[in-house]
Amino acid sequence: MSKVKISDLAKEFGMTWKQLAQEIANLTGETVKSPSTKIDEEVVSLLRDILGESPVLVEEKQKEKEEKTGIRLWDLAHEIDVPMEEIKEGLKALGFEGEIDSFTVVDESVIDKLKDYIKEKEKREKEKKKEEEKLIKEKEAEKEAKRKETEKKKEFKAKLEEKPVQKPEKKEEKPKQQKEKPQVKKELKKEEKPKKKKPEKEEKVQLEPQVVEEKPKEEVKEKLPEKEKIKLSKEEKAELEALKKLMGPQPKKKKKKKKKEEVKKPEVEKKEEEELKIAIIPEVITVRELADLLNLPVNQVMADLLQKGILATVNQTIDPEIALQIAEEHGFLAEIQKEGEEVKIVEELPEEEKAKLIEEEEGELVERPPVVTVMGHVDHGKTTLLDTIRKTDVAAKEKGGITQHIGAYKIKLPNGKEITFLDTPGHEAFTTLRARGSKVADIAVLVVAADDGVKPQTVEAINHAKNADVPIIVAINKIDKPGADPERVKRELSQYGLIPEEWGGDTIMVPVSAKTGKNVEELLENILLVAEILDLKANPKKPAVGTVIESKLDPKKGPVATVLIENGTLHQGDYFVAGYTWGKVRAMFDERGNQVKEAGPGTPVEILGFNEVPQAGDKFIVKKTEREARQLAEMRKRKREEEIQAKKARLHFENLAEQKEINIILKADVQGSVEAITKSLEELSEKFEDVSINVIHSGVGGITESDVMLAAASNAIILGFNVRPDAAARKAAEEENVDIRIYSIIYDLIEDMENALKGMLKPVEREQFLGTCEVKQIFRIKGVGTVAGCIVTEGVVRRNAKARLVRDGVVIYDGEISSLKRFKEDVKEVAKGYECGLMLKDFNDIKPGDIIESYEIVQEKQE
Repeated sequence: MSKVKISDLAKEFGMTWKQLAQEIANLTGETVKSPSTKIDEEVVSLLRDILGESPVLVEEKQKEKEEKTGIRLWDLAHEIDVPMEEIKEGLKALGFEGEIDSFTVVDESVIDKLKDYIKEKEKREKEKKKEEEKLIKEKEAEKEAKRKETEKKKEFKAKLEEKPVQKPEKKEEKPKQQKEKPQVKKELKKEEKPKKKKPEKEEKVQLEPQVVEEKPKEEVKEKLPEKEKIKLSKEEKAELEALKKLMGPQPKKKKKKKKKEEVKKPEVEKKEEEELKIAIIPEVITVRELADLLNLPVNQVMADLLQKGILATVNQTIDPEIALQIAEEHGFLAEIQKEGEEVKIVEELPEEEKAKLIEEEEGELVERPPVVTVMGHVDHGKTTLLDTIRKTDVAAKEKGGITQHIGAYKIKLPNGKEITFLDTPGHEAFTTLRARGSKVADIAVLVVAADDGVKPQTVEAINHAKNADVPIIVAINKIDKPGADPERVKRELSQYGLIPEEWGGDTIMVPVSAKTGKNVEELLENILLVAEILDLKANPKKPAVGTVIESKLDPKKGPVATVLIENGTLHQGDYFVAGYTWGKVRAMFDERGNQVKEAGPGTPVEILGFNEVPQAGDKFIVKKTEREARQLAEMRKRKREEEIQAKKARLHFENLAEQKEINIILKADVQGSVEAITKSLEELSEKFEDVSINVIHSGVGGITESDVMLAAASNAIILGFNVRPDAAARKAAEEENVDIRIYSIIYDLIEDMENALKGMLKPVEREQFLGTCEVKQIFRIKGVGTVAGCIVTEGVVRRNAKARLVRDGVVIYDGEISSLKRFKEDVKEVAKGYECGLMLKDFNDIKPGDIIESYEIVQEKQE
């Protein structure tokens, strides 16, 4: 027999569990010690008989009665076959109070009123339609009447034009026609015999002028009566022929104009098409390939290169920047396509072409599984949650589960959807990979223990995800434990900008138990929901592009790397480039150790065939041929030294002079110090308007390797107050060239920052006067120019200093001194009272008596 809890029964009767326990003791004599105690159904039925029906049950019955008497709007809409919007409008018009929803229950009286309202509305609409149809018919009748009137007017005008030609004949013919009708028939027969050929010519003559009149005036065709056609005189024929000659050439001219206009239109369209020339320049390109791309002769491209001072052969590779310049010189809209990156030039195209390209791409795009990384504090249940998620994998149940650790794996849910999980430490998924320019994860799952709350590493994980601009889903774990308090976790997370949806925020928070598996399916559903919002799609028909997740040197297999395919499809035998290594796909394995022939978007695979071990975060790109792959890898190796130099150019206190924004990671021994230093830095940022200070991460405790990696990814400086970096952090800082500053006095830290910020401000340019000299004599030398013999009257005159030539108080020249000599020797400067010979750069119009002022532009720091 089933049993019922005391606490549940107490709620049903609307009393405390202690009061209910007293009632049970009175009935049965048994004592109840806790609310979780369960009792038999016999005792429950006795209690219900004695205490009567509970208010909860009474309310439920009333609700059932209400539902029986009424009907839901959703069901009503289906019964009447009327849209929900019309029903809502009807209820509002009838003055219905309360919320109007699909599940709103309505009485029969209201339903009757609503039906009457809908019927009346339909009648009104029908009447409106009839009135509109009548109006349309009336308008059409008016139009027809107007058209008939215009036709009558045109006919009348045509008759008026024809009458003067036939006036002399009509007066003579009328009495004959009236009196002698039989004679007319005889005359017609007589005339028809000798004039068999002439009527044809006359008809042609008559038809042609009618056509002429139709085109300019658009008149209705009219035919003269047969009697009038036969009785046309010779004078009328002559007049008609003259009219034909006069009116004939006019329509031909119009036709020619139309033809010219039609010819011009395609020419304009062709010019517009020619103007829009697009060139996408690859990272590696030879002279011949550039010539083919721009549709130019190879000699032309080589001549352009010579003009830029580059002597290159046909098969020699050239810098893509120079190729871009040549393309732009020839009127192309060009852009360099870096391997693995999308071209942005599409945004600059006209809307029609842009729409066509987007339609073509969308036709080939397919939904890809989202890439998820799990982050959180130590011992908050990340590993247990991942293990539980693995158990939900349909394929794992069928084929025996994941057997290899390759850094990422894909699971298949019962609904057929797939999710790819990164099985790397959560911070590495962001810092190590993002520092090399890769964004692998689409969604971050933040695991927080319900009994422990937000910890320092949790805050660090939030900062990592925000810097990477990745949506966060919070999994509040360990809700099955006794001290679990999910609401406390929500309150603490809201302090860091993660506000749950129940509170009006946009962060999904799911309470789960990784141990029991409770709500894990709900978490996976929410991951798929966020993925749908992100609209993650890829084109499986393209060559594969991906990212290296992990790499190692296997003693048996050689260089091996796990690659996550992001776009396109990877096939066995493809040539590829990854960072500054290249190779050929000799074999591919999935997370279960099964060999696969191809891998689509969102699939992680372990690849054999690398020449060297690649680095995590390197872009993996498939190339058509081995030559292309090798060329690109060699070019990247050449640029590797530049990347090392770029590491050296990270943000330091010494090189803040050209920066306008400082990112800072702050670590201190206590929270009070963190808050005090943060406030002081904010005040500094307000003091210097041109410079902004951003504290991207702050925390209590020592400086860790994770802090250094975040600083490298965000180009930040680490400030430590009464804390020290550990050995791993020191090593990482040396490798990544990250500046770590340690302080024990707050004032020293603020003073150093202030001095650094002063160095960041734009220096003020000031003119510093050096001296003047007077021109005494001029010497003109062939092939050299004009040399001025001067005497220094004040200060000193220096070589390569700025110079200003003044004549009669007016500045004639402002440039610099190109040459300064004393006797036959070059000198750096000449002091007051000494003679010298000097030349001004690109200026020869010097006259005796001119004064030359020497000065320098000095840059001073702002105070």
